[in-house]
Amino acid sequence: MFVDSALEEVIVLKDESVEAARSLLDRFQPQKTILSSVIDHDPQIENLLSSSTKFHKLSHLTKLPFTLVVGKPEAMGADRLALAAAAVYFNPEKNNLVIGSGTCITYNFINKFHEFIGGAISPGIEMRLKSLNHYTAKLPLIKADWNAPLIGYDTSTNILSGVVIGIAKEIDGFVNAYEEKFGNFNVLLTGGDIGILASHLKKKIFADPELIFKGLYAISEVNNP
Repeated sequence: MFVDSALEEVIVLKDESVEAARSLLDRFQPQKTILSSVIDHDPQIENLLSSSTKFHKLSHLTKLPFTLVVGKPEAMGADRLALAAAAVYFNPEKNNLVIGSGTCITYNFINKFHEFIGGAISPGIEMRLKSLNHYTAKLPLIKADWNAPLIGYDTSTNILSGVVIGIAKEIDGFVNAYEEKFGNFNVLLTGGDIGILASHLKKKIFADPELIFKGLYAISEVNNP
């Protein structure tokens, strides 16, 4: 929930039902809403939001606060669109590299002219841990942990070192490469794994776990002025 562009509260619903959405609307009575969905949600949720608020559904037809130099909006994930929108809205006229650390790690570069140039996608922590377990005969499935040593001393810590420290070095390497090409720019880190990765990064990176919500707010403001 936003009040005058400030994020006031993040609420996780118990389910994706119409009743849960209606309860939230009754409680906060928002003027505007935006829906970003990657599941087959109940279409009645959209009817409810549109009848009660100024509503926008994120899609390839959505107006964005930036332009795409390559690719098309319909080919990009909603999360990447939101992260790019947040960077432009809250850090205008600056070069921004936004790194999302979730199921996948996404690198998203938006220049000072508000052009989304592109980036990269690589497997996230959980995906790498599960892959090591699935594609080998003896490596166990271990739980992600921020306390990963540089030098592992048993199987589990060897895996943690390779995955967690490996991703941190990957991020540092990407940031270095972007610095060589573009000079100074903001680096923003967000996503569910920032608590695991942040302490292992050498580069000074601003961590914001709520950045995707800020991006959805920015998109809503463009489409629901």
